[in-house]
Amino acid sequence: MSKLESALTSAQSQIPECVASGYVEMSTGMLLAVRTVDSHPREVLDLVAAATADLFEGTNVSAIERMFKKARGLAEDNHHYFQELVVLSDNLLHIFLRGKKYPQHALVFVCRKSANLGMALTKARMSQATVEGAV
Repeated sequence: MSKLESALTSAQSQIPECVASGYVEMSTGMLLAVRTVDSHPREVLDLVAAATADLFEGTNVSAIERMFKKARGLAEDNHHYFQELVVLSDNLLHIFLRGKKYPQHALVFVCRKSANLGMALTKARMSQATVEGAV
């Protein structure tokens, strides 16, 4: 098992009701590592990676970031305004964290919807530095 997969496994064990975790390189849309409690077709996992890139760097999101920067008088640099996203689906809680050390990377955690949102988000944030350190 790779160092990154080991870090994801450790993070996943700390996050309440976490059923999957992944590490995405957004500029390529590649899933660099994934850990799940169930098996999923590779096509589904690849779509999650592509969707993660779209959520953080899609055309409309990028336009919103540019408008916020302009309105606040901030320089057009590589800083991204959106750092975290939480998506609630019918049965699951999806947490997306943009990398702090590597802003072109994102961590994805999927938990059962019954998980405490605040605790899951806190534990996901706490695991970020360790997972990024494994890259």
